[in-house]
Amino acid sequence: MRDAEGGPAAVEAIYRAESRRVLATLIRLLGDFDRAEEALHEAFAAAVQQWPRDGVPANPRAWLVSAGRFKAIDALRRRSRDDQALRLLAVQLEESADVDDPDALEDDRLRLIFTCCHPALPADARVALTLRTVCDLSTGEIARAFLVPPATIAQRIVRAKAKIRDAQIAYQVPERSALAERLDSVLQVLYLVFNEGYAASTGAQLTRADLCREAIRLGRLLLELLPEAEVCGLLALMLLHDARRAARTDATGELVRLDEQDRRLWDAAQIAEGAQLVQRALTSRRPGCYGLQAAIAALHAEAPNAAQTDWAQIARLYDLLLQLSPSPVIELNRAVALAMHRGPAAGLALLDELHARGALPDYHLLHAARADLLCRLGRYAEARQAYRMALQGVRLEPERRFLLQRLAALENTGGD
Repeated sequence: MRDAEGGPAAVEAIYRAESRRVLATLIRLLGDFDRAEEALHEAFAAAVQQWPRDGVPANPRAWLVSAGRFKAIDALRRRSRDDQALRLLAVQLEESADVDDPDALEDDRLRLIFTCCHPALPADARVALTLRTVCDLSTGEIARAFLVPPATIAQRIVRAKAKIRDAQIAYQVPERSALAERLDSVLQVLYLVFNEGYAASTGAQLTRADLCREAIRLGRLLLELLPEAEVCGLLALMLLHDARRAARTDATGELVRLDEQDRRLWDAAQIAEGAQLVQRALTSRRPGCYGLQAAIAALHAEAPNAAQTDWAQIARLYDLLLQLSPSPVIELNRAVALAMHRGPAAGLALLDELHARGALPDYHLLHAARADLLCRLGRYAEARQAYRMALQGVRLEPERRFLLQRLAALENTGGD
């Protein structure tokens, strides 16, 4: 008997590591999101009962898929007295041949992503459904990513599931000729998942390494399937950002700014791989947004120290990115790059223009960037006010503490 190994902590850890893969396989087997989610919960309920007594199975994912499958068969039999279709599905489930096929299980999440990103679904629903189903982000986390109320996200997810069911959308990776029309949504999903891991929207921890790893893993699978320039660019971008993760916080979990990070902690192998992928992405006749962002990340990652960062080239890349995909966030990043290249006054003028026209009114990074540049120009009273505005919008505790420290240090100077 191995109670400690199969106790609640073990079940919880395996839920975090395996539940999305198990759910993806159950959706393939059952052909229905809600039925699969019910089977998933039944499987973990069975694990809570059996694993403390019997120990954790050698292959917990396969055990959970099998348990969920049998729970679903039992449920279908109970409901199938007057429903021939449910009886047929129960028989098909009993005869499933690839339940334990490792290749089939490994590909299920990629199949699920393309199902969730089917062009028959509205674009916002594709992303929301994938983040909720494939990556287990809460509706609140997704809502913050989209800057909409959680109820709106919940409605999008419900409607998307109904559309997949009613339209009988196939659970499969589409043929190569149909991949392109779904690629933008898939890339957006992977990027949002990675961003939630790289800079969590809320909570006590700055990063969620599990989400970063999962986004990168799925990015590699997608690149094998579709070696397009923008897939290269996105994978490069994720690898280059993730390479700095170990240096982004200190031993106590406090935020460390990019220019103050110990670059010896950066993952040199990931940086080299990312740089190679950037070259592949930029050899395309028309580099895309992810390729340009990855090129910017590569310039940061390959600089031997902060002082030798090629800010002029970074500013030029932001010019190209802004032409390709205009957005206030890119304008913000470009302004910071220009401030580093031409001086704080040049960057502040652009940030003030963004602020004056009401762009990103609640975005704490805009106010934090303004505060930093105001400090460098000696305008301390305005900087304090900008830090206070940044604090109103920040949700992540390490960022909040960092901003409070900056504000306290500024107030301790005792002058304007």
